Formats: sequence, C-alpha cells, structure tokens
Amino acid sequence: MDADGNPVAIDIEGSMCFDVEREHVFLRIRLHDAHRPLRTDGLDEGRPALYELAQWPSLTAGPLRLPDGDLSDRASMATIAEYDPKQALGLGPT
Repeated sequence: MDADGNPVAIDIEGSMCFDVEREHVFLRIRLHDAHRPLRTDGLDEGRPALYELAQWPSLTAGPLRLPDGDLSDRASMATIAEYDPKQALGLGPT
C-alpha cells in the first residue's frame, strides 16, 4: 500500500489468481484451528476437496528436496514429507 492507501504491485512475477475455495484450503492447511474465524459460508463443497487433494502432495515436494542440500535437520523434513501424503490420502488427522 502506498501512503494514500492504494495497492501497489511490487513484484508480480509468478502472480496467479485463485478462487476463494482454493484460498480457504490454503489457509486451513497452514492455520489449522486459527482458520475457523476466517471461514466463509456458501462455498462450493466439491472445490475445496479437490484443492486439498491437490495441495497436500505439492507440500511434500519441498521437504523431499531440502535434505539433498546442507540441511542439518533431515529427520524433521522426513517427518513432513511423510505427513503431507497421509493427509492427501485421508490417513491422518485433518
């Protein structure tokens, strides 16, 4: 925001537009219970399920790549890499 409160684009490389259902899934995955006050009624019921199925596996990619570098805590990354696919398959707590 500039001094007058107008939005200002700083870096738009890689910018994408997502619908509200995708954004709520993104926030719910990251914020867990803290997402509850942000919930919105009237969302398409099928779209969040699809977005969640797509997002959990994508969250596994980073932790799988990090141990190839100089990361000292490989066990934590392995735990994350195991957690996300279980969420995608419905085998873990949501």
